[in-house]
Amino acid sequence: MDVPVRRRKRAVIVVLVATAVALVALVPVVNRLLTADLAFVGIDEGATVNSDALRDAGMVAVGGRTDLSGVEVLVDGNKATARQDGDRLVLDASGLPEGPHVITARMPSSLPLLPGSEVSRRFTVDNSAPVLAVDAAPVQDLRKPFRLSGSAEGAVSMLVNDQPVPLTDGRFSHELFPVPANVRLTARDAAGNTATKDVPLQVRHPGMRGVHMTALAWASPQLREPVLQMAREGRIDTVELDIKDESGEVGYDSAVPLGREIGATRKHYDAKATVEQLHAAGVRIVGRIVAFRDPILARASWDSGKRDRVIQTSDGRPWSGSYGQYAFTNFADPEVVRYNIDLAAEAAKLGFDDILYDYVRRPEGRIEQMRIPGFTGKPEDAITAFLARSRDEVRKHGAFVGASVFGIAADRPGPVGQNIPAISRAVDYISPMVYPSHWGPGEYGVPQPESQPYDITARSVAAFVAQSRDGGAQVIPWLQAFSLRKAYGPAEVKAQIEAARQSGASSFLLWNASCRYDPAILESRP
Repeated sequence: MDVPVRRRKRAVIVVLVATAVALVALVPVVNRLLTADLAFVGIDEGATVNSDALRDAGMVAVGGRTDLSGVEVLVDGNKATARQDGDRLVLDASGLPEGPHVITARMPSSLPLLPGSEVSRRFTVDNSAPVLAVDAAPVQDLRKPFRLSGSAEGAVSMLVNDQPVPLTDGRFSHELFPVPANVRLTARDAAGNTATKDVPLQVRHPGMRGVHMTALAWASPQLREPVLQMAREGRIDTVELDIKDESGEVGYDSAVPLGREIGATRKHYDAKATVEQLHAAGVRIVGRIVAFRDPILARASWDSGKRDRVIQTSDGRPWSGSYGQYAFTNFADPEVVRYNIDLAAEAAKLGFDDILYDYVRRPEGRIEQMRIPGFTGKPEDAITAFLARSRDEVRKHGAFVGASVFGIAADRPGPVGQNIPAISRAVDYISPMVYPSHWGPGEYGVPQPESQPYDITARSVAAFVAQSRDGGAQVIPWLQAFSLRKAYGPAEVKAQIEAARQSGASSFLLWNASCRYDPAILESRP
């Protein structure tokens, strides 16, 4: 064979080899053109996620391939079923247990004997929400900011009442002012798990040794000065003063519009000056608001055609019971509720340390004989809701809220609409009226309660302490400092005070409608 022929053969071989090499190089390109790649969506490599994030775990075909029926999906090496949704496969992997997992998707090649595409994602399932805990420090002064602190184990972000709060080593600290009744905590971890906790702030009333004074009594030097002298001697540390009394009169010149409209305001005392006077003497002042026994509001409402404000008889007359005509306003009427809360908020802003509601109940009597306009539920539920709402608003201005309740309410809530366990969650303290003279023979196993002040007080107060414990409210009882059928002097009053203390109530309020108190009933303190 001559040289030119050999050269031509060699050249052909070179061309064929080059062509083969080029074809081999083109195979992946052609394969990619005919076979789409797969890409994961919604899960990052190495991510920690919760089950909700795996409900629609997906793989997307990149390259336009529409038929994904041949794609094999594996979860932890086991075949899994995915559904096609457009150009993606969707897998519900929400049932996976906590721990590490891997999802793999394999797409076959469109050309025989050629490799397809494969994609995997490694991730960890975590369905455990952060653990929230609050430090058990009670609020002791509602007129100062309160620092709430606690822990949010496992969380990466934290909200307190929808406000972002930084976390340091799993702990948080946040200043609250004004101090709310309840706080909502929300913590979120890296996997998206959320923990929410509603925390009622534990409030610790500073306690009191107080006496009751009407607005007119406070205006009288003959009645006011002996009480101030008791305070100077350390026998009392609190004066409970009427804001709105049983007649519906507001003892000072209130600016609350409805009070002015119905002619309820009086000028028996200057509220701001009185607060300043008592505070300067180191004495706390509690404002008593007779809530729903309100003849002035009831009469004005009836005469003006706003009769839904008034509790009525079944035939549409104003309910009187034993209290006289137009005695009780409607505890479920929005305007009645607003009026009482407005008075409470105003007093708190003026500096009253507490608001203590009285007659925060329905009138005694058979409920089926009463007409309560606009209300069909249980009176005790409405009463509790009123107190809770009032506490929320009054607390903004730095005052505690208490509720005076009937002595029988501990075991007979229905007749007056006072559910003690429920009320204990809505107020800072409960003041049961456990006057020995008001109990019948045999109550709490005491044969003659009026003659046995220690026994009846110890047992009745203990019942209220037990019922209030879970709700967190303190018990500050009303004790009897007046005589009815039996003369009550220092010995009888001291017996009640000691009985209440032994039963878990170290604070107390003394009641005498005449507002005259024998200093000897209380020990002086430096």
